[in-house]
Amino acid sequence: MATELTRSELAPLIDHTVLGPETTPADVETVLAAAGDHGMNACIPPYAVAEAVEFEYAPDVTIATVVGFPHGQHDHEVKRREGVTAWQAGADELDVVINVGRLKAGEDDAVRAELAELVAAVPIPVKVIIETALLTDEEKRRACEAAVAADAAMVKTSTGFADGGATVEDVALMSEYLPVKASGGIGSYDEAMAMIDAGAERIGASSGVAILEGAPESNAE
Repeated sequence: MATELTRSELAPLIDHTVLGPETTPADVETVLAAAGDHGMNACIPPYAVAEAVEFEYAPDVTIATVVGFPHGQHDHEVKRREGVTAWQAGADELDVVINVGRLKAGEDDAVRAELAELVAAVPIPVKVIIETALLTDEEKRRACEAAVAADAAMVKTSTGFADGGATVEDVALMSEYLPVKASGGIGSYDEAMAMIDAGAERIGASSGVAILEGAPESNAE
């Protein structure tokens, strides 16, 4: 592990996440409180955004939510509306899942157009989830190229709902194109640092607090 970040340095790079199908408003408040206490961002379900921005910790927390989650197969107009609705509700960032089926079918223009439509519709950063576990390296490159052409802010490895999550190899590949959010299966400080060493600029994890607890409180003398 080459990189070593203190808790205060690492915290702003973490999107502390709760996106499970049973996520309750209380779960969202717990994640927002932890994010506020530790200086992390939060990634929460779309239904909770409007309520979340009224929570006492919200002014100090960057709130991300998801679009087309978790499979990316929504109609392009539904994705655009979902993104606009989330932004209008108060979301600071959007994480959108690409249509993996269209990418695998070679319909790269449709993938790019769908992403570009969403990016153009909102004034906030859009991260593109390419779901690396389902793609070949060649498909990962094409997905990243579509994200670049659509003027997306970042590419993200995984939803956490496919078999397999972030790997250092995928992060290194993706970082050739755009800033990378490594997400899926990252549960410790050492794992987070491995992703950052590979080129990740953001970490998505439901274990944000545990990751920070493994970080040094200050730089070694």
